[in-house]
Amino acid sequence: MQKVVAVFYGVIAYVIFFATFLYAIAFVGDIFVPKTVDSGSGNFSLSALAIDALLLGLFAIQHSVMARPWFKKRWTRFIPQPIERSTYVLLASLCLLLLYWQWRPMQEVIWSVHAKAAVITLQAGFWLGWGILLISTFLVNHFDLFGLRQVGLFAKGEHYTPINFKQPAFYKVVRHPIYLGFLIAFWCAPTMTLGHLIFSIATTGYILLAIQFEERDLISYFGDAYREYRLRTSMLLPIPKGSRATRVESD
Repeated sequence: MQKVVAVFYGVIAYVIFFATFLYAIAFVGDIFVPKTVDSGSGNFSLSALAIDALLLGLFAIQHSVMARPWFKKRWTRFIPQPIERSTYVLLASLCLLLLYWQWRPMQEVIWSVHAKAAVITLQAGFWLGWGILLISTFLVNHFDLFGLRQVGLFAKGEHYTPINFKQPAFYKVVRHPIYLGFLIAFWCAPTMTLGHLIFSIATTGYILLAIQFEERDLISYFGDAYREYRLRTSMLLPIPKGSRATRVESD
């Protein structure tokens, strides 16, 4: 019975995540759905800024703190190990759903691109970013990232084993293609409102900070293998690294 419940819980958490992910595309791109980053008629106000900052901060804290090994060690005293990742994914999705629901738009236009070629290029970049992001999750292990592999192994009576360190495809070019995909998608906007700009700046800042914590954990876990990977592979920009001295300084 425990196995059935764990699998059901993991599947429900994944379905909620995937629906939240699809909504994120529409939310940021201001398409298809009734509530987006630009929907409504609001303008800048301190209260709107405070609410948006609180929503972004809530997601950032949940997403970063719950991913740390020290938190997982304590968290799994109360949450069974097989559903720990699914619970993390579920709570992250709920934080995003709250953000979508309560987001306060600020409609002041920062830039608006009208040249057809430029608009098409930015729109293509938007979809390219989401594509890079989604493909990158499958390159490492999509189902492990979002908890399905864990509950599947539990259902089969097998112990969980972490995925091996590998650098397939995009990971040969940049260390964090998932984050790169987010950044491309968030900034490729033919029309950039103040609200969208605040969202993009805040998420970019969070990504740059989150990478620092994430890489400490990766170095702690994979040791020299990840240190060498850092030396030869750029963090976010797909630019070949230079000499060893330059590489050390750039990181």
